[in-house]
Amino acid sequence: MPSEKKISSASDCISFMQAGCELKKVRPNSRIYNRFFTLDPDLQALRWEPSKKDLEKAKLDISAIKEIRLGKNTETFRNNGLADQISEDCALSVIHGENYESLDLVANSADVANIWVSGLRYLVSRSKQPLDLMESSHNTPRFAWLKTVFEAADVDGNGIMLEDTSVELIKKLNPTLKESKIRLKFKEIQKSKEKLTTRVTEEEFCEAFCELCTRPEVYFLLVQISKNKEYLDANDLMLFLEAEQGVTHITEEMCLDIIRRYELSQEGRLKGFLAIDGFTQYLLSPECDIFDPEHKKIVQDMTQPLSHYYINASHNTYLIEDQLRGPADINGYVRALKMSCRSIELDVCDGPDNEPIICNRNNMTSPLLFQNVIEVINKLAFFASEYPLILCLGNHCSVQQQKVVVQHMKRIFGNKLYTETPLTSEAYLPSPEKLKRKIIVKGKKLPCDQDILEGEVTDEDEEAEISRRLSEDFSREPKLIWLCKELSDLVSLCKSVQYKDFETSMKAQNYWEICSFSEAEASRIANEFPEDFVNYNKKFLSRVYPSAMRIDSSNLNPQDFWNCGCQIVAMNYQTPGPMMDLHTGWFLQNGGCGYVLRPSVMREEVSYFSANTKGIVPGVSPQVLHVKIISGQNFPKPKGACAKGDVIDPYVCIEIHGIPADCTEQRTKTVQQNSDNPIFDESFEFQINLPELAMVRFVVLDDDYIGDEFIGQYTIPLECLQPGYRHIPLRSFVGDIMEHVTLFVHIAITNRSGGGKAQKRSLSVRIGKKAREYTMLRNTGLKTIDDIFKLAVHPLREATDMRENMQNAMVSVKELCGLPPIASLKQCILTLSSRLVSSENAPSVTLCMKDAFPYLEPLGTMPDVQKKVLAAYDLMIQESRVLIETADSTHDKIVQCQKAGMEFHEELHNLGTKEGLKGRKLSKAIESFAWNITVLKGQGDLLKNAKNEALENMKQIQLACLSCGLSKTGSGPADAKSKRCLEAIQEKDTGDENGRL
Repeated sequence: MPSEKKISSASDCISFMQAGCELKKVRPNSRIYNRFFTLDPDLQALRWEPSKKDLEKAKLDISAIKEIRLGKNTETFRNNGLADQISEDCALSVIHGENYESLDLVANSADVANIWVSGLRYLVSRSKQPLDLMESSHNTPRFAWLKTVFEAADVDGNGIMLEDTSVELIKKLNPTLKESKIRLKFKEIQKSKEKLTTRVTEEEFCEAFCELCTRPEVYFLLVQISKNKEYLDANDLMLFLEAEQGVTHITEEMCLDIIRRYELSQEGRLKGFLAIDGFTQYLLSPECDIFDPEHKKIVQDMTQPLSHYYINASHNTYLIEDQLRGPADINGYVRALKMSCRSIELDVCDGPDNEPIICNRNNMTSPLLFQNVIEVINKLAFFASEYPLILCLGNHCSVQQQKVVVQHMKRIFGNKLYTETPLTSEAYLPSPEKLKRKIIVKGKKLPCDQDILEGEVTDEDEEAEISRRLSEDFSREPKLIWLCKELSDLVSLCKSVQYKDFETSMKAQNYWEICSFSEAEASRIANEFPEDFVNYNKKFLSRVYPSAMRIDSSNLNPQDFWNCGCQIVAMNYQTPGPMMDLHTGWFLQNGGCGYVLRPSVMREEVSYFSANTKGIVPGVSPQVLHVKIISGQNFPKPKGACAKGDVIDPYVCIEIHGIPADCTEQRTKTVQQNSDNPIFDESFEFQINLPELAMVRFVVLDDDYIGDEFIGQYTIPLECLQPGYRHIPLRSFVGDIMEHVTLFVHIAITNRSGGGKAQKRSLSVRIGKKAREYTMLRNTGLKTIDDIFKLAVHPLREATDMRENMQNAMVSVKELCGLPPIASLKQCILTLSSRLVSSENAPSVTLCMKDAFPYLEPLGTMPDVQKKVLAAYDLMIQESRVLIETADSTHDKIVQCQKAGMEFHEELHNLGTKEGLKGRKLSKAIESFAWNITVLKGQGDLLKNAKNEALENMKQIQLACLSCGLSKTGSGPADAKSKRCLEAIQEKDTGDENGRL
């Protein structure tokens, strides 16, 4: 597409098609031909050449076209051997004739595909009316609005304006535009008209505005969802919000309210429609942000033990530079606490005049008075979060100054200090909810059995570890330090102890004791004993701090340790970059309160999880994340780029962070020399095996960089993604949101079998039961227990079959409707309804509720194509019905096996010993037992969720049929019956008493 002329109206699309361009024609026999396609001047037919047919046969009448599909959504594309090499975003199909034949085409770019799709849809939708396309686009509400804007600024009323005034006016309407770009556009327009004067007429002002401010990708979307009008009414907007954006319970009044708030023209606001400029404003508004606003509040259960949460933690909080050169700075504490940090470090040393100080012991310049620091902490401790704050106390003071530390803390913190003695009758730490607004001191403690005023304790803090690592004698014993009783008494829930090995810890460690691990040690343990590390962290807190070798204060990758369940992974807040981006992004998901609940598979007492799993996590349903990177807006030049003009060549990287099996990245093509509105139009798919631990990082980079390539990034937990068309606000290298700098994307998340590429679907969706993957139970080697688990094998297979059969049936309906796997059932019904309504607007099917299930009954004869779709629809209802009606009994069988197995949990060790298992074999039996319990619980939950999803689908289908006019019309009884059926579905949905589904 010529870059200097943007598509901003239907007539632009038509002109482009009349000029013609080369498209690839795809045949079912895997052959692909290059053909030159044009639109007839009278807009009545589509033609192509060269062709063996005579000219009158190498054409397709516009009147014969039934629908136009974007993407690889026909049988030809799905079965073509070369389809894999064809981009989803460049493919389009023209469906024509009574038998719904397809003309399958591939454009050279997504832009060109969009022009043909939008232009053809526009023509088809108007073929029923006399075509007056050449009615100028100057009669549109948009031009009427622009004229009023121009006339209000044209104080003399001469119909012309100084160029400077016009530039200011456009800049006011669209603050993101650069002045130089607006001036260049006026010069282009004046040159094309061979004008000598630089004064701007009303027509030139409107032309410049439309070309500068119409984003073609938003225009194509508007035309698509408005069914080929150039504006959206309340009904269009409602369908868009429900079917695309995943918004529920939307009303017409809510849509009219959106129109009133975002539409720029007075006519649009009065008549209730949204034109291109208002729609663009709406898509850029916080209402279309990618981050789910639900997660801006606390959404997780905060009543579980402290060890069940990830805790936002900072390392060397007193630094704002690197640990070698950086002096201590009070702003380190201010920044961390304002960012909801819930674990901060205080390295306390002896200071002059018997006043303890906090300093960087590598750099003794500008120490901070301990008293001043804790006054700041007291003031800001609960500024960003009410949940407990942990103070990691590095004590390097004499006994005399330790007593001063205690006096200051008691005086300043008062009753916020948590000093209650932990109860030995408990097994787990208290919850964040119970510890709200409490300050917990982590540090060493004197032995409880000795009544002494001071004594020696081992010092295994980071500096001690560094000196050990640097000394020749690596096995040297930890040094001892003196500790006074008063300071020891301030430590209750976070007593620092040294880690020896998991066996010792599991036998001897108390739940209120915490081990700190250096990055190197934690990495070794994570690689060698991933399952043990997860099990250890179910009960105990563990803290991981960066390697002593990171003298530049660079950051470790927190994800590596979160995957093993480590709660407190300490970060150098002063060092921005990808690792800090992950950390900041992760802690946004629970109202930014500094605590994030870990996945249930990492919390439950009997469950199996290993971060190093190569694929599917037992009991967790993998999901497919579909991301389409559409375009970018107002990308700045990389900050550190030197000796380079303003031109950049941007591309986008999508990184997935999570368990190792999920970590991957993909990138778009590079767009040459465009920073204002580069169009990428590329789609990607990622299989996510453990969605609860996954994060997505969008990074924009410059391909033609000198010195620095980083333009912006945004990191978000998968759980916080909103589906549909969204703008992503990009952040700078140091994490600040950049004004007007965004990435426009489309997001969809599907179940594994409901998504996937076409060729993968042909393997995974259409396979019979024999080739289906089932999550297998493992043999423990203990006969009594294995006999119980054997009873679950059949119900587990049944549960998988029911879920997969329903998913497969849904995919078949989507395929026959010509929709991609990411489409919703609501979109299927909308597409179907347009096919099932005759030219007299009479539906050829009707909604018929049987036992609260929405069947579609034909009214008279219908073509084979429609019969095929209805057969697939019937199968989907049937599979959903089987699942809804059978799920409870299957679920009960699975739960009974789980409960029966759990009765042996306490006896497992003794049973194993009796059977002669010991050492590794016994551990393996215990591990297999945990695996089986995890599978049973997980598969039970998946079945429960599938039933709820099926119920929700039935409700959505019925509502969609009612809104599309496919239900019987008449004086009440049928409608009343439909409403009763809908209530029946809702009752089924909420029937969740007695622990049943």
